[in-house]
Amino acid sequence: MSSAHFTFSIYLLTFALFLQTIFGASPLFHFCSSSENFTTNDPYETNLKKLLGNLYYQTPSQGFGLGSVGSYPYQTFGLALCRGDVAATDCKTCVNEASNEIHKRCPYNKGAIIWYDNCLVKYVNKDFFGQIDNQNKFYMWNLRNVSEATIFNQKTRELLSQLAKECICHPKTVCSGRARAWRIKEALWFGPMH
Repeated sequence: MSSAHFTFSIYLLTFALFLQTIFGASPLFHFCSSSENFTTNDPYETNLKKLLGNLYYQTPSQGFGLGSVGSYPYQTFGLALCRGDVAATDCKTCVNEASNEIHKRCPYNKGAIIWYDNCLVKYVNKDFFGQIDNQNKFYMWNLRNVSEATIFNQKTRELLSQLAKECICHPKTVCSGRARAWRIKEALWFGPMH
């Protein structure tokens, strides 16, 4: 292999990795509803496409979008939510990517949810607004060890309690806080750090 060909291959590989980093964020997790499906060109599909389009335009300004399109039995309900520290342009990009990806992963399901690092998108054929969703969840583990788990857990509880009080007393979109557990290297951060 010539030196020029090898160099070109390295540049091409680097460029491909760069594009993947910018445009190819992978979802953290997704669920497809197994209860009901729709068929191609079904009125539900038309309503779902309208709903996802509405969420794409509605969500970035506030970081949250909610809506429904159609009427029974073809009505679809949906929401999109971005993390509070995500810029509007990144929120819009994430909602668009999530909407496209969930359509690929759950092509004919009347309900689905997908999580990305910056956002989530959910839709279903039943009104779920104002209801706590205890079914659609997943867990992520941090494989790093905490040197003093008791202190770490205590500081975590204190920080979350402080944040809950702050959010109740001073309503705003995002509450953030910081705590350091003495004698250990680990620090706890929830929300954006300013």
